[in-house]
Amino acid sequence: MERLNQAMAHIEQNLDDEVDVRHLARIAGTSEYHLRRMFSALAGIPLSEYIRRRRLTKAANEVLSGHDSLLDIAIRWGYGSNEAFARAFKAMHGVGPQEARAGKKPLQSQQILTFKLIVEGSTSMEYRIVEKDAFQVVGRGTRVPLVHLGMNPAIVEFIKGIGMPTLERLKQLSDGEPEGLVALTGNQEGNEEGDRLDYFHGVVTSKEAPEDMEIITVPKNTWAVFKAEGPYPETIQHMWRDVYTQWFPSNSYQSVEGPSMLHTQIDGDTAKAELWIPVTS
Repeated sequence: MERLNQAMAHIEQNLDDEVDVRHLARIAGTSEYHLRRMFSALAGIPLSEYIRRRRLTKAANEVLSGHDSLLDIAIRWGYGSNEAFARAFKAMHGVGPQEARAGKKPLQSQQILTFKLIVEGSTSMEYRIVEKDAFQVVGRGTRVPLVHLGMNPAIVEFIKGIGMPTLERLKQLSDGEPEGLVALTGNQEGNEEGDRLDYFHGVVTSKEAPEDMEIITVPKNTWAVFKAEGPYPETIQHMWRDVYTQWFPSNSYQSVEGPSMLHTQIDGDTAKAELWIPVTS
């Protein structure tokens, strides 16, 4: 956590210049990909959005002071025109910079983030580390919005559209781990509600794919595999949260680019879930 906070301090020192995320990752002692995932999970917003909001917080102070022109402020904080600055300013503060200066209206403020590791000990996480050669997943995919709590309507409708006969055919092809139907997710835009990600529903198999199916090839990886059981869908969503906010900060592993896999067995309102995340040590 100390190195993550050093990265936050570096952001503050360079807000009026380009913030190199690769350099931030080196300060934090991790990869750029893992830093972005960790930050989103811990802060609740993407790293790029935090930097944008910190800059607009600084800009708002200068707008209200009235010492510089709005164009000078816009250029100082990375906007090429008054129009671009006004759009970004209004998106965060609810009013444009000219209106804010004229009316001295209350504005939003993005506080500087500081991270602390809190050990609660109220829950335990069952996990194992698996080395797995490259494999293929056969099924169908789409792109869906992120939903933090409750059912994801887009995913529900997509699976309904596949249909039970096709899902049963897929199950018959399964001959690898994790067994049965799995959900692959990746290429996530951010961590905010509504941000989009790739979703693929299929099975791990070495058999030939039917002509009406798509194929994803997953490269050789080390995987951290987590198990959880409880109310559906809260247990699954909380497992994702706890992996990134509790398990990764207290272990030497880092997440790496590539799809994560989720195998779920649902019995009424209860789910047994196994989550596979590609990692490196």
